Amino acid sequence: MNRVRVSCGLLAAGMATVALSCAPATDHAGGELPVAAVTSERPSETLTPILEQAIPNIRGKTFTSAIVHFPPDARAVPHRHGEAFVYAYVLDGTMRSQLDDEPARTYHQGEQWVEEPGTYHALTENTSKTESAKLLVVFISNTGDELKVPWS
Repeated sequence: MNRVRVSCGLLAAGMATVALSCAPATDHAGGELPVAAVTSERPSETLTPILEQAIPNIRGKTFTSAIVHFPPDARAVPHRHGEAFVYAYVLDGTMRSQLDDEPARTYHQGEQWVEEPGTYHALTENTSKTESAKLLVVFISNTGDELKVPWS
């Protein structure tokens, strides 16, 4: 019986902690919210290479294919792909992409885009907050170059 009381007590304490942490913030000094309440990092993408191979008839160039997985609500940091020519194909989900100063475009499963060498990739994001998205990306790059360079 004592074990049941202790377990119930721990359960009640845990529920109270959760309830308090989920309660809306009401009284903060200076009217400011805690940092955790105003900053929330979005998840990022993961790139999984499939094939990387020197192109035999184009000296100094490499072909790389990869799957890029975007969890729900994921966004890539603004970046470039160096001097690579890039082809992106939406395997699953819906993506929003903005290149250079062009308007952002939405791409659905089965749609694609290309990026010229040196293009600034201002926005790449999964538009869904509940479903993952996945791209097949092909790079034709200078051998040895980084495939993704954060914009600074």
